[in-house]
Amino acid sequence: MAIAVNDLLTPEISRPARYLGNELGAVHKPWSAAQMRWVLTYPEIYEVGASNLGHIILYSILNAQPRQLCDRAYLPAPDLAQKLRQTQTPLFAVESRRSLTEFDVLGFSLSYELGATNILEMLSLAGIPLTWQDRDAAGAWDVSDGSWPIVFAGGQTATSNPEPYADFFDFIALGDGEELLPEIGLVMEEGKAAGLSREALLLDLAQVPGVYVPRFYDPAPDGSVHPHRPDVPARILRRVAPPMPEYSIGLVPYVETVHDRLTVEIRRGCTRGCRFCQPGMLTRPARDVEPTKVIDTIERGMRATGYSEFSLLSLSCSDYLALPAVGVEIKNRLRDENINLSLPSQRVDRFDENIAHIVGGLRQTGLTFAPEAGTQRLRDIINKGLTNEELLRGVKTAYEQGWDRVKLYFMIGLPGETDVDVVGIAETVRWLRRECSLKGRRPLGFNITISNFTPKPHTPFQWHRVSTAEFERKQVLLKAECRRLRGVKVNFTDVRISAMENFVGRGDRSLSAVIRRAWELGAGMDAWWESLDRAFAAWTEAIAAAGLSWKYHQADALSPTDESESLTQPLPWDHIDTGIDRQWLIDDWQRALAAATVPDCSFEGCSHCGICGPDFGHNVVVPPLPIPAFVGHFQPDQSRVQRLRLRLGKLGEMALLGHLDLVRLLDRAVRRAALPIAFTGGYHPGPRISPANALMLGATSTGELIDFELTDAIAPSEFQSRLQAQLPDEIPLYQTDEIPLGTPSATKALAQAAYLIAVEAEDSADWQRWVQAVLAVDEIVQIQTTKSGKSRRVDLRSRLFELAVADLTTADWELPASLRERLLNSGTVLHYVGSCRNDGNLLRPEHVLTMLEQVSQQSLRLGHIHRLRLMIKA
Repeated sequence: MAIAVNDLLTPEISRPARYLGNELGAVHKPWSAAQMRWVLTYPEIYEVGASNLGHIILYSILNAQPRQLCDRAYLPAPDLAQKLRQTQTPLFAVESRRSLTEFDVLGFSLSYELGATNILEMLSLAGIPLTWQDRDAAGAWDVSDGSWPIVFAGGQTATSNPEPYADFFDFIALGDGEELLPEIGLVMEEGKAAGLSREALLLDLAQVPGVYVPRFYDPAPDGSVHPHRPDVPARILRRVAPPMPEYSIGLVPYVETVHDRLTVEIRRGCTRGCRFCQPGMLTRPARDVEPTKVIDTIERGMRATGYSEFSLLSLSCSDYLALPAVGVEIKNRLRDENINLSLPSQRVDRFDENIAHIVGGLRQTGLTFAPEAGTQRLRDIINKGLTNEELLRGVKTAYEQGWDRVKLYFMIGLPGETDVDVVGIAETVRWLRRECSLKGRRPLGFNITISNFTPKPHTPFQWHRVSTAEFERKQVLLKAECRRLRGVKVNFTDVRISAMENFVGRGDRSLSAVIRRAWELGAGMDAWWESLDRAFAAWTEAIAAAGLSWKYHQADALSPTDESESLTQPLPWDHIDTGIDRQWLIDDWQRALAAATVPDCSFEGCSHCGICGPDFGHNVVVPPLPIPAFVGHFQPDQSRVQRLRLRLGKLGEMALLGHLDLVRLLDRAVRRAALPIAFTGGYHPGPRISPANALMLGATSTGELIDFELTDAIAPSEFQSRLQAQLPDEIPLYQTDEIPLGTPSATKALAQAAYLIAVEAEDSADWQRWVQAVLAVDEIVQIQTTKSGKSRRVDLRSRLFELAVADLTTADWELPASLRERLLNSGTVLHYVGSCRNDGNLLRPEHVLTMLEQVSQQSLRLGHIHRLRLMIKA
């Protein structure tokens, strides 16, 4: 049954709308109609998780399965987490508001090494035992009869090396989940119907390719992992699935997220062979999406979601050879809709004028290139496949196409690196800045990010060791060089994060105890700089308590280049079959030490890594296509032929949506309704949507006024009906009027506002007498502090025009029955009319409370607030 979370989701917590589960595209399946109930949990705050493409795709796919239901959960922000613990309320899934313990399957996405502490936090908040051993039980597995949910993890980090996290999960999903998770659902549905025990059900799951069940495997003294029963595979196959862009058109959050746009995958996998890059190794082979499918998905997706921006996703978008043709075609089709395109980090050697047309325009997005190393020798060692000439040509093209600043990524600590290579980063940037200079323009500026290289499993560099002391020394060296650079901003990754990631990511099963202890000591959200000091202290203490400090500091020895360390020693992740031959990784490590390069097998012949075959498939590469003529960037239509003024409501849970998020929601609704909105001019043209006044968070309203200016005249009734069809039910439109363009906007003409407020007193109350006492005085002064810290006297009484005890049973106000009940249950209801001007002359509900407290000499409590109407000057 749904748990009582409504009392927790109030304006007192930060951005409560992120926990409502009422976004556009959210799926609400009947609980009783599902045989298997999933909850996909992203162990980060909502703004990160809700914009993760993999999370959106798997949520959509699972809800498309018959008899399966999928809900979502996210790591609550610290304020809500504290409330959950104080009230002993278990962590809940956002759509159903049910405790996570009511679901059959609880899946976590583990996308980086230090994210495991967030998973433990979520399990703890849900009241679920942290380890599979503590969740184990004899008898038939049935959550409705008290069994614990089956808990699993997926994602890149889980696939790479699941051993440090093995104690926490019943199983690990390896590789792509689009086809794997539905198979898991069918096996679990059959096992549940058959009354299997937890262990028997997991044994069935272990037969599914791509499912690793740690309880059936034991680590050996040499670090290798082997099954302890004959009916499970010795090596577990990573699953591979084709990209499915059609499932990208899913959730559209109402609150702003970190990737606030439609994201469509155009290519999965990479065959460049960069030796440091784990995603490039773990996602082979390359699989391109058909260009027509990409174009169709984006065109449909932009109109279905109302986003103003989209992104094309791939490990290397530039290696999608149809990118120029696809990008130009999309820009041409959506030219009149103020649509922007962003691309992740690109291959600088493929950046040309066609790519510049795609990502350029009025709202020119940031441009990111990743040379990775500062010298040609080191780029050959890492097999980057980038020459100095190609680097300069790409950066220079960006400058000539209008970019004034470019972001570059470099790494330090790579195998074979010398101080010359480290200093070479600064010299490369200085050279690029000198070459990118035109008369009448400033030289090109750079934002530089310097990361610390940490070796990753399943890459040729997995045998390399890094040194924290060397990282610190090289950072000092490079910072001294960068101080002499002009027009360059440099950011260095904290060495402590790199040390923790390296230790955990390359560890064995003994680290499960360390991860748990680090969480108990306060580690969590460890990659966020605000948490870094606390997290590092917790990890250091946990490592020492486990007696593993020797193993932690063992990483502080640079790998010898004479190969004295045996490359045949077993590794904790050798039982994970990624498809890449281990001997090929050894050979490529040796090629790296000799600075020998390997060509990209998508375009220049097979490199014999072992991936291609029946288990993983083969490279699917779309050839280049003819590039259509570019018709030009979006030019905002600033013509205004009509102004419409809407009166709308903000009811129910939409009261928890902030003002800026409401404006964003209206913008997207206008786009989905294909209404002819006018745009502002300038560098960042925006739609001409002008709310009269911001409503305080948590207050409801039936009287909000918003002006819309259009490029084509439209009947007010048609505008209202088309817009209403794209809005939530709890944002009703009441009235639409045409307003002459020459008259002041609602924002400028706003004068007064009428409210209903519920108020409670500590002792006996005489509301009629107190109201009359307020109305009888000429002045009630409050001392207010300005943003600059100055004090000023404000006469609140001069801002009050009407005040009375309200009778909701007889008053003729447009109030839904649920709202009337909510007001009456919150205390005595007062009606007031006060000043409401956007120059700061406002009478807020708390000001009315202050005046009543002065005349009553009591402490009063303000309950629910409802704005009845906004009043425009005649």
